[in-house]
Amino acid sequence: MNCKIDHMKYLEGMEVTDTDIPDRVIEAMNSYNPDSFTHQDVTNALRKDILTPYDFGALLSPAADPYLEQLAARAKEETRKHFGNSVMMFTPVYIANYCENYCIYCGFNCHNKINRAKLDYDEIDHEMKIISQSGLEEILILTGESRKMSDIEYIGEACKIASKYFRVIGLEIYPVNSDEYRYLHECGADYVTVFQETYDSDKYETLHLEGHKRIFPYRINAQERALIGGMRGVGFAALLGLSDFRKDAFATGMHAYLIQKKYPHAEIAFSCPRLRPTINHDEINPRDVHERQLLQVMCAYRIFMPFAGMTISTRERAGFRDNVIGLAATKISAGVSTGIGGHEGEDEKGDAQFIISDPRNVEEIRQAIKDMGCQPVMTDYVRV
Repeated sequence: MNCKIDHMKYLEGMEVTDTDIPDRVIEAMNSYNPDSFTHQDVTNALRKDILTPYDFGALLSPAADPYLEQLAARAKEETRKHFGNSVMMFTPVYIANYCENYCIYCGFNCHNKINRAKLDYDEIDHEMKIISQSGLEEILILTGESRKMSDIEYIGEACKIASKYFRVIGLEIYPVNSDEYRYLHECGADYVTVFQETYDSDKYETLHLEGHKRIFPYRINAQERALIGGMRGVGFAALLGLSDFRKDAFATGMHAYLIQKKYPHAEIAFSCPRLRPTINHDEINPRDVHERQLLQVMCAYRIFMPFAGMTISTRERAGFRDNVIGLAATKISAGVSTGIGGHEGEDEKGDAQFIISDPRNVEEIRQAIKDMGCQPVMTDYVRV
């Protein structure tokens, strides 16, 4: 294993970005003590129109738990104020599941014995065409983190194919350099989402034992490199349950907050994933992050950064997803397959990354959005 590699040192070929944002994020996280906040801190935060990072920390703290209804009401108010009753719809498409990383919690990790596959360009076109027939106009392209099996040219071609069918194209791939993000943007990609997994670098080291993903600073700088490369938007997430979820959520919020201040034109979004069971590891689950805690995190994100988008994934059960759209979440996935290929009931070529909890199709999600008094929206962006 290459876990002997220093997880804090860049490897050859990794772009070093001149930025102090990661240091500021880690400093803020390390000084954040969730148990230090009082009920007064929470009520003071809820009375403010614009929150400080201190206020954000208060809303994430255990002291805020008795105020969850007030947090939800305030989150809903902010969501309606800035997004109306619109809820965006999209679906992820996994085009490859080869991976060179050994992340002990992930179904794609290089030591997990699963069926590996990669779609060729004709198969990608077929998947995109099938998905577009559902009426969706936004796609999120995902690969396993293998530069060898899913190189930049391959991902770029997938973006070009997707551009024939969709108005908005997102990427969730291995982190790359700013010039490579620029190339992918020129191929049609609009935004990049990167899960930091955990901002606790010591914990990060114990979870990522092999591969480029082991290098903590390269990953934490990915969103900034994407914006330097011309991407319109970037998404942030910690995988809640890997470490102290309150500190990870605080770090995620601070990361997005500091990037927004430095790049005011950037479209910022949060994802709120919890650990899910994977093939050969069905015992994996978030340790102390239950739905109540997840809702608290989502409401705190919304109140702290009211303009940010927020995605609720199929990791969560249908009832929870329905209740948070329009309250805090502004985007929801539909018709999801986390295997390679397999949309609209076709056989998957490769195994899934994790087990989903909400298998509803596009029309069912569309109706659920309407039933919640919201408006399903396929795109709010026009390419010129």
